[in-house]
Amino acid sequence: MSEKVLELNQDLFEKLPDEEKNSEFITVESKTFFKDTWDRFKKNKLALFGLVFIIAMILSAIFVPIFSKYGYEAQDMMNRNALPSLEHWFGTDKLGRDIFVRVMYGARISLMIGFSTALINLVIGVVYGGISGYVGGRVDMIMMRIIDIIYAVPTLLYVVLILLIFGNNIGSMMLAICLTSWITMARQVRAQILSLKQQEFALAARVIGASDSRILLKHLVVNALGPIIVCETMMVPSAIFTESFLSFVGIGLDPTIPSWGKLANDCRPLIFTYPIQIIWPIAAICLTVLSLNFIGDGIGEALQTKKGRE
Repeated sequence: MSEKVLELNQDLFEKLPDEEKNSEFITVESKTFFKDTWDRFKKNKLALFGLVFIIAMILSAIFVPIFSKYGYEAQDMMNRNALPSLEHWFGTDKLGRDIFVRVMYGARISLMIGFSTALINLVIGVVYGGISGYVGGRVDMIMMRIIDIIYAVPTLLYVVLILLIFGNNIGSMMLAICLTSWITMARQVRAQILSLKQQEFALAARVIGASDSRILLKHLVVNALGPIIVCETMMVPSAIFTESFLSFVGIGLDPTIPSWGKLANDCRPLIFTYPIQIIWPIAAICLTVLSLNFIGDGIGEALQTKKGRE
């Protein structure tokens, strides 16, 4: 009887060839979180343009002043206020200095202030907002009221006082910008921590005996990394614009430091006679700020799409 059943099964069923055994499986490439986010980021053409522009600007700021035959302070009194040419791409200023080299050298100052202050604000904001949101209760209330008091005083007043006390140097400018701009990061981090600390993974970490610092840094902050990165990318153009504005109105950096705002301020008296000279530093500020905003929007969309799919 069993032999007849076996023969019947062999007649009804045919052995599948080895090359077709796994044909029903769909192969999916394994991606990390950051690789998946990068793939989504690349689909945003404006964000990709912004990233390419910022990288090109950073490389130009590093290498152009080094390899150019013109120094940013070198004067040629016989070639003042020259129009753009093959010899001087952006022309020369009222003292015969090459504007292209000076704009690239100013990029060092403006970009350094922008990225450095954003990094400092990241550290202060994450620590302050993380502690406030995680501890909660009376501690949270006191820390938030301190932020409200700081925020109530006009930022320009802080900036002017710090620059008057410590001088118009890069360190003072960074301190003045960082004094209040970390508040946005702290509030963003606090809001994320308040919503995440009640999630199951945070409660499970607490049950197995993880320390508060480990829960905050290894679990809560990591899961809030998306909004933190977006907020961080928005801080860089804000810092660059603040420094440029203060230098343009004459209360920023020392006149010997050629930031973009200072270069624009130097060209202001010639705006009616040689208006092209003021275009270059202003265009550098606008394109850089715009590119950084594109990058921030691209990162936000990539992370939001990833979160929505999950």
